[in-house]
Amino acid sequence: MSDLFQTATARTRPKPLAAQIRPTRLDDIVGQRHLLAPGTVLRNIVSSGRVGALLFWGPPGTGKTTIARSIGQEIGKEFRELHPAHNNVSDIKELGREAQVRDLLVFADEVHRFSSSQSDYLLGLVEDGVFDLIGATTGNPSFVLTPALVSRMTVFRLEPLTVNDMKDVVTRAVAHFEEKGISVNVDEAALAQLTAHAGGDARRVLTAMDRLTAHATAGSTLTITGEMVADLFQASPVLYDRNADQHYDSISAFIKSMRGSDPDATLYWLAKLIHAGEDPRFIARRIMIHASEDVGLADNTALQTAVAALHAVQHIGYPEAQIVLAHAALHICRAPKSNSVCRGIGQAMAYAQSAPPIPVPLHLRDTHYASAKSLHGYGGYIFPHDDARGWVEQEYAPGITPGQFYQSDSRGPNTFEGRADQFWAEVTGREQSRHPKKS
Repeated sequence: MSDLFQTATARTRPKPLAAQIRPTRLDDIVGQRHLLAPGTVLRNIVSSGRVGALLFWGPPGTGKTTIARSIGQEIGKEFRELHPAHNNVSDIKELGREAQVRDLLVFADEVHRFSSSQSDYLLGLVEDGVFDLIGATTGNPSFVLTPALVSRMTVFRLEPLTVNDMKDVVTRAVAHFEEKGISVNVDEAALAQLTAHAGGDARRVLTAMDRLTAHATAGSTLTITGEMVADLFQASPVLYDRNADQHYDSISAFIKSMRGSDPDATLYWLAKLIHAGEDPRFIARRIMIHASEDVGLADNTALQTAVAALHAVQHIGYPEAQIVLAHAALHICRAPKSNSVCRGIGQAMAYAQSAPPIPVPLHLRDTHYASAKSLHGYGGYIFPHDDARGWVEQEYAPGITPGQFYQSDSRGPNTFEGRADQFWAEVTGREQSRHPKKS
């Protein structure tokens, strides 16, 4: 009974717009020119007629399935699909048997969700040359797939579609409606809204147009306005996965914009993180880290601001927390930069982990108990505050030379580090160690 019902449903249910206008040739696919232009590695592989095992990695709606289907068309192989939610090892075995009598290209969608036994069996068939395989994943293969799986596949990264690509997708959809006798006009505001909300996802644009034209019939005329698109998208989730590439790439862009002292980019990436619902405490912790890593001794108040921001957002939520986060982020962004703290502790940690330990010199050892000097001979420490300069020549770590770990990144006399360099040069009579690239 269920089979009959499913068959009847399949006959009557209209295909989604994305399926109706899906390209069947590589040359007709919108976007991904870095992969699909003539002479690229992927096109040369397709031209050979045998693809082996490929992996398409990219966000939703960037053409992974469409490219795989088109490759099947161009190399003349029958296309079969596998999905971890619907197929098991027995289905894969069945494909192996079918491949004995006909040339197959197998497309494994969401390949990162296959079990290890499914993946091993699948790749075993590919390595034996039973059929060609294209896998697709939205997650970074280094994170979501086993090294064994990745090492056996040629990985191609798909990028979100550009604004111009998205406009081409809309144009094709409009042409498709024209062929059906439906005149669809998309005004400029609607086009801007569609491309902005879609986030480089062609399927999202086409699904929106499907919804907006659902009531249109042959012979009718419809204008899609910006208000219509905004109304459709107002409750739509943000295209952002806090456990995947969007999260890591966006926070990386935010950090690098602060480090690069670009206030507008800093605010944009911060706004994206906030709009996506990132925990304000997470954002504040990243700002706090980079107060020391990227500003450090150039402006010690940056860390104070960042710590205060974390404390503040623990007591207030959005939307007010966005002001606090912007305050702290712009402080890091606009402050003079120094990497000497991060670089210095990194080099010192590497030395401490790899070199023989340095015994604490006798004059630096604890002498607070009465027998320290008489029994152990500890002593000889010179108290710097007894000198008018507040400094005395004294060895503190035998074998460690000046500048071995700490090298100033001073970029002018107005930073704390610059003032400190000048002060200690006058006190000691020696030039302070500077990072070679800053000299």
